[in-house]
Amino acid sequence: MEFCLKTKKIGPGNSVFIIAELSANHRQDYRVAVKTIEAIKKAGADAVKLQTYTADTITIDSNRKYFQIKKGTIWDGKTLYQLYREAYTPWQWQPKLKKIAEDIGLVCFSSPFDRSAVDFLEKMKVPAYKIASFEITDIPLIEYVAAKKKPVIISTGIATLKDIEESVRACRRVGNNQIALLKCTSAYPTSLEEMNICTIPDLAKRFGAVVGLSDHSLSLAVPVAAVALGARIIEKHFILDRKLGGPDAIFSLSPVEFKAMVQLIRETEKALGKVTYSLSPKVLKSREFARSLFVVSDVRAGDKFSENNVRSIRPGFGLHPRYLRNVLGRRARMDIMRGTPLTKDMITK
Repeated sequence: MEFCLKTKKIGPGNSVFIIAELSANHRQDYRVAVKTIEAIKKAGADAVKLQTYTADTITIDSNRKYFQIKKGTIWDGKTLYQLYREAYTPWQWQPKLKKIAEDIGLVCFSSPFDRSAVDFLEKMKVPAYKIASFEITDIPLIEYVAAKKKPVIISTGIATLKDIEESVRACRRVGNNQIALLKCTSAYPTSLEEMNICTIPDLAKRFGAVVGLSDHSLSLAVPVAAVALGARIIEKHFILDRKLGGPDAIFSLSPVEFKAMVQLIRETEKALGKVTYSLSPKVLKSREFARSLFVVSDVRAGDKFSENNVRSIRPGFGLHPRYLRNVLGRRARMDIMRGTPLTKDMITK
């Protein structure tokens, strides 16, 4: 349940792989795209993800009711063709954007939406592929992608369990087991009640795959909770400024928000640590302030120890409190001053 994406190992035991989705947030301006990638790096992401399609490769130009968006979404009133013509990333930009990203230390890959996009991305030598939520039912496309023998990251935003099973089988059927499954909810933006991120560990258990979250909420708590549940990949949309507008602006994080998310994830990773019951040097030092047995009234040699002169108190330099019952009624071997830690050699047999 681990694979490499360029030099980065992804899976349990490795740092969370954080992806910034560029999507349509360049607003068809190449300079904005470049500035966004630079801001993505500064915000602490590991990767930038593109989308490779045109309006003609993803749908057809039609005003028939089937192609009109009227589902209570933020894109209602447009046809699919109009939406994708506005949102697509020009293909001629993509090799240049990939080079810019890689030159500053980001991994750059993309979501292809048809075979021609896969062929184009192969020429670009992308290190991985992302299957978008709405393409999870396109089994021939998934097989074509998986056959390239590169990691395949699959979003499950509209998927039933059967859809996920079919997509995973498609990858494995062509000999590709470098699979990551991202819990996703295809509602834009996603309400917290629709997230159901408890599904993340179940995905890992069912499919033996790397798991993660593709998040369309604006919450920073959600990706942090996902990491605590075992997510090894976090994907969020990134925008220079939501005032830019555009199809995805409303559910994209600003640079400040994204950087805060990255910091919270990294802090969460440190806090999760590993299963251990050993004590660190700092904790061992603090243990000196635990309770132990102390003489709390002056005692002369031969006096009996009682609840009046021996108590379990802080700090922890005396006998363990478990010995209190054995001590009471025994006699002192020597004179003992109040405030002295009680030790075995002070007690007669």
